Amino acid sequence: MKKKAIWNGQVLAESDDIVNIEGNAYFPESSLNKAYFKESATNTVCPWKGTASYYSINVDGTENKDAAWVYPDPRQAAAVLKNRVAFWKGVEVVDG
Repeated sequence: MKKKAIWNGQVLAESDDIVNIEGNAYFPESSLNKAYFKESATNTVCPWKGTASYYSINVDGTENKDAAWVYPDPRQAAAVLKNRVAFWKGVEVVDG
């Protein structure tokens, strides 16, 4: 089923190739509307998934800092998440 990630009235990503892990919908990085994304210096570490890198989202001059994350080089147990992006901080993931 196709899903969309929406924030501030704009579609950030859209795909029918979604991986659901721990309640988060992970979109292929290739499905992002890159105009809204800027790489962040933030990183976090999950014990089983590995190191996450973050994106800040900017729509119409409003920034949502670190509102998306990606595992560019996940641990083996989470290999399915490689180069997939998930969202939080008010970004809605809806059927579409």
